Amino acid sequence: MSTKTDPFADFKVFLFLIWKFLNLPSPTRSQYALAEWLQGGPNKLVIMAFRGIGKSWVTAAYVCWLLLRNPQLKIMVVSASKLRADDFSTFTLRLIHEVPFLKHLIPNDGQRSSKIAFDVGPARPDQSPSVKSVGITGQLTGSRADVIVADDIEVANNSATQAMRDKLKELTKEFSAILKPLDTSKIIYLGTPQTEQSIYNELPARGYEIRTIPARYPTDAQRARYGERLASYLRTDLDARPELATGPVCERFTEITLVDKMAEYGQAGFALQFMLDTSLADADRYPLKLRDLIVMDVDRERAPREIAWGNDAGCILNDVPNVGFDGDRYYRPIMVSKENWGAYTGCVMAIDPSGRGGDETGYAIVAILAGRLFLLDAGGFRGGYEDTVLEALASKAKQYGVKEVIVEPNFGDGMFNRILAPVMARIYPCKISETERSKGQKEQRIVDTLEPVLNGHRLVVDRSLIERDFRSTEGLPPEHQNRFRLLYQLTRITRDRGSIPKDDRIDALALAVHYWTSAMARDTEKAAQQARQEALDAELRIFLQHVIGGAPSPGSIIRRPF
Repeated sequence: MSTKTDPFADFKVFLFLIWKFLNLPSPTRSQYALAEWLQGGPNKLVIMAFRGIGKSWVTAAYVCWLLLRNPQLKIMVVSASKLRADDFSTFTLRLIHEVPFLKHLIPNDGQRSSKIAFDVGPARPDQSPSVKSVGITGQLTGSRADVIVADDIEVANNSATQAMRDKLKELTKEFSAILKPLDTSKIIYLGTPQTEQSIYNELPARGYEIRTIPARYPTDAQRARYGERLASYLRTDLDARPELATGPVCERFTEITLVDKMAEYGQAGFALQFMLDTSLADADRYPLKLRDLIVMDVDRERAPREIAWGNDAGCILNDVPNVGFDGDRYYRPIMVSKENWGAYTGCVMAIDPSGRGGDETGYAIVAILAGRLFLLDAGGFRGGYEDTVLEALASKAKQYGVKEVIVEPNFGDGMFNRILAPVMARIYPCKISETERSKGQKEQRIVDTLEPVLNGHRLVVDRSLIERDFRSTEGLPPEHQNRFRLLYQLTRITRDRGSIPKDDRIDALALAVHYWTSAMARDTEKAAQQARQEALDAELRIFLQHVIGGAPSPGSIIRRPF
């Protein structure tokens, strides 16, 4: 049809009228770009746009536009959860009921009319409803559709681990079986990546084209990574005015808003959720790897003196939650001494007191034996100076029989120690001390402390701790769960300031590791000094033997300060 006889031939016109009916401001440039892609884009399309742009609302209007143009279409909406998909179809059905020029699409008597599956009035009888909503893990098999809208099927709680992402990828392959084999059939993904290994990254290999709208105009380096995926109007803007780089793309998101989002999500989280940048610039960007740990069942009091790390395929642990990057795995030791065991020669508990309301008081309990460190427990308590937190820390120290508690001194000028001391005296009398005041950038310090220990495979992690760490945040909102997990913090921290939004647990671990590595360094220097003295004594004995004609006893050598 021509636009003279069909006023709704252009979806952008339809979108403008829907927004006007809903008393919304006129669609933004970004929303009009979404409309163009939905109408004229390829049949296998991925739209990646920052959170809050209105992807779902624009696409719900697009579904109404499709049914207005062709009431015989069958459309399936798939989301991470059934509730999310139902919300999409409910909004679509409400538009049909309330917008005057859509009222003829209201289901007739005898047609399906629920929010999970409904027909439009002119639709002919069919086994498949006009619009159906389903969760990605729901009953997909047996359905048929002309258009599939995959609206945010990747969320935090179904993509946190490699196993979860693998399962999600397999579920999406069912779309090809659902889609009718027609030239006009379409699969549309709407999404915001939740992890650097987002499933959206693998869709181009399956024939999909990606279109991207970040929250900020990209820098030259970022633009190179986006390539042709970046919205054409943003490329045009930057060609004409390069100074726009790093500025807000959408008028709905001011610079202050974006700075607040950066503070909330951290550098890596902001790059994912708002810049849609899942690239790993280089292998050194994330220096701490799970594969460098040794994972085994660890006793609280004693350990083997001889352990050998190995990355043999037979050593891979697949039955513990893995929040690392794809391909990064946990390994059990390839060899553990059965006879040569001993009690730990030391055990410390490091505490990183909470500095802000949203932080945790992080702790890590690390023992040492034969130059190897054993991470017995780690975690965090919400809050800082509350009696419940102090008592919980003291109970942890008692549970593991720690010999010393060390506290990060950079917060409160020693106040935490003074509050903790009487609680420790009551529950578990133990030495409490402060470490040296930390200097320099925190992320750099943490990485510099942990990287050599991990690279040397000197850190052994209790297998059950991995499971406890994963479960410890399940009561939080899904999008916040990973950020508080120790192993997630370990794999996502970089040397960049603000690289992770929360660092309480990994900071406590670095504090404990630094305590022992400093002690080992002192012991090494002491041993070296002793060896130098023994060598000097030997030379003196030889010298005296030549001078006085007899070998003096070792105790007769008089040492004078140099």
